[in-house]
Amino acid sequence: SALTEADEHAEALITPALQRLRPDWPVVAEEAFAREGAATAGRVFWLVDPLDGTREFVARNGEFTVNIALVVGGRPRLGVVHLPVPDRLFAGLAGVGAWQVRGGHREAIRARPQPAGGAVVACSRAHGDGPAMEDWLRGEKVAAQTPAGSSLKFGLLACGEADLYPRFGRTMEWDTAAGQAVLEAAGGSVCSLAGQPLRYGKPGVEIPHFVARGAPAAGG
Repeated sequence: SALTEADEHAEALITPALQRLRPDWPVVAEEAFAREGAATAGRVFWLVDPLDGTREFVARNGEFTVNIALVVGGRPRLGVVHLPVPDRLFAGLAGVGAWQVRGGHREAIRARPQPAGGAVVACSRAHGDGPAMEDWLRGEKVAAQTPAGSSLKFGLLACGEADLYPRFGRTMEWDTAAGQAVLEAAGGSVCSLAGQPLRYGKPGVEIPHFVARGAPAAGG
């Protein structure tokens, strides 16, 4: 993918700050991984995408994010997804809850059950998932599709502005961990197409195709 100076500058700020916060927790960051290869993550580690949505950043549409997740035992337990341009931030902590901060105002957020009229589907703005997504959506009741860049799609589900985010393109662990942590803390879910939870800190960093959903229906 395209690499901008912003990726490396952001990582150079984030990584030392996390290391100062907890020197005993390794930091796995996208650009360092690209330069140096695999790192031993351990049971607890930070997972960082310093600039998710490089195409959105280059296009100046404001839909790029900074993603920081804390992974514990292969699962993202804490996540922060920040959109610097509109200054909107999503955060979530497992077992505690999820929030967004917008315009200096912090509010708790919850994913919503899918409306009776059908799902609002958050889809990638820059990476079309093609026929596979079209085929999968035939099995869903869809009211509308809303294109969005980067991990913003997880945030839209977490705050109840969308209901489904199916992903059939190539993604890496740093692309999804923070957003998954936020969405799950807000009552949503992220699973592979086979219904299995996504795992982090694997020997390979590629994520299988997945579906993110809002809250389950009452009694579901």
